[in-house]
Amino acid sequence: MSFQAYLDNIEAKTGKSPADFKALAHQKGFTDGGGLADGVKATQVTDWLKQDFGLGHGHAMAIFALLKGAKKEGD
Repeated sequence: MSFQAYLDNIEAKTGKSPADFKALAHQKGFTDGGGLADGVKATQVTDWLKQDFGLGHGHAMAIFALLKGAKKEGD
């Protein structure tokens, strides 16, 4: 499955776009202007996504990669 397919499936499940997740992560203090905030670990982000949005581990890691800047929409 491509990275974009992961994002599309996440949006279909949650109704949230990648931009929505970026904004929510920023509100929670997980990101700063340029990516992940200092000291933020993958587990913190994935636990939040699993608990609040019912995402599985793989889909939560896709959002983490997006927030980290390791992947972009369309990849």
